[in-house]
Amino acid sequence: MADTKAEIFQVSNTSNKVVCQFNPKDYSISKSVKWVYRTTDGKNVGDPEFAGGEAQDFTVEIMFDSTDTGSDVRTKYSALLKMAEVDTTTQNTTTGKGEPPECKFQWGSFLSFTGVIKSINQNFTLFKGDGTPLRARVKVTFAETAANTQGQNPTTRTESRKVWVVKEGETLPWIAYQEYGSASHWRHIAETNDLGDPLALYPGQVLKLVPLP
Repeated sequence: MADTKAEIFQVSNTSNKVVCQFNPKDYSISKSVKWVYRTTDGKNVGDPEFAGGEAQDFTVEIMFDSTDTGSDVRTKYSALLKMAEVDTTTQNTTTGKGEPPECKFQWGSFLSFTGVIKSINQNFTLFKGDGTPLRARVKVTFAETAANTQGQNPTTRTESRKVWVVKEGETLPWIAYQEYGSASHWRHIAETNDLGDPLALYPGQVLKLVPLP
């Protein structure tokens, strides 16, 4: 069976896409949360206060090669560079300004990530005698968008939600903030789920969420 090729495409125009010549060797997903330290008299370090979670970043490095044709390797991923530019044909309904299009990285049925391109780094490693680049390693970082919700936890609080599937980087205070509006309710989640070690969450863990007493 032939390997499934990873591809990057524009969500609103799927014909605008780049199919990877060589599948990536690895990728990374990072997520961070904000803590604000309030100044407290008589203490060296203020009391921490949870200030919300940030969007996930997805970073992948892809290699492109045009030694077989001798053409500029950038033509292999020109559509990708275009996806990082502001789309002047559409506007944000709130700001009235153009913005980069929403894109998706798709690799078979296992990996899918939707977001806007945050950065592109091109590292050229092989050239023709006239300086034309023939080989490049392209590192792309996507920033998660609000529409990236399929198969993930919803971001609005509703009484109907009964379970939460933990993703990498999530903590009980962050989940409590998303569900109940305050990070201080992490103990309620821990007690509901009989968590002996509230810090030992793992991706894929299912937590029961019940209304506050």
